[in-house]
Amino acid sequence: MEVTPLRKAARRGLADEAADRVRDAIFAGHFRPGAPLREVELAASLEVSRGSVREGLAVLAREGLIRGGWHRPTTVVDVTAEDVDEVYSVRAALDRLAAITARTTATQVDLDELDALVADLATAVLENADGPRLLALDIAFHDRVYAAAGNGRLTEAWHAVRSQVFLFQLQRVSLGHEHYRARVVAEHRELAELIRAGDRDRLGRVAEEHVHTARESLLTELR
Repeated sequence: MEVTPLRKAARRGLADEAADRVRDAIFAGHFRPGAPLREVELAASLEVSRGSVREGLAVLAREGLIRGGWHRPTTVVDVTAEDVDEVYSVRAALDRLAAITARTTATQVDLDELDALVADLATAVLENADGPRLLALDIAFHDRVYAAAGNGRLTEAWHAVRSQVFLFQLQRVSLGHEHYRARVVAEHRELAELIRAGDRDRLGRVAEEHVHTARESLLTELR
């Protein structure tokens, strides 16, 4: 039987490392929406080649975090009302499905981990942690819900928008920090309780409302 020739699998290298470092910097708020990302400066800072930086930026472009093109500067995406509506509408549908699926499939370990993340959020609020720290715990909670749902394709769909959700939520937190801090613990605690032992329909509504509240908060601040 003739064997179709395949390219050798690419090993994880400097391009992936560059993507991770730049993504982390964006999520930490070091590069704001609309901020330029210059290959030469990034290569010098990361101590890698411009080629590795270019490949790393291509990864972030596929995640929807940055934009650029031929003879156009590469920048972190701006957070526009249209983008917010699109991303949060998709997220609301995904989060609803993830939550109601996890209601059936979550293990005791999953449930305990969700409770632990809510406790970590509460501690972080009491300690007056900054926005990026709170948001990292927030996203970790939702990562766990998707993992508990056990649907690989659903998780892939979440990861397709996850980076944009993080960036948009970071903008929401920076523009309306107190509003976010006042709601983040109670909303996630309610989700955790409903996933553990709640009504399926109510859980679906609460999961969607959680996303819609975030969307409206951000749109209000953008206006």
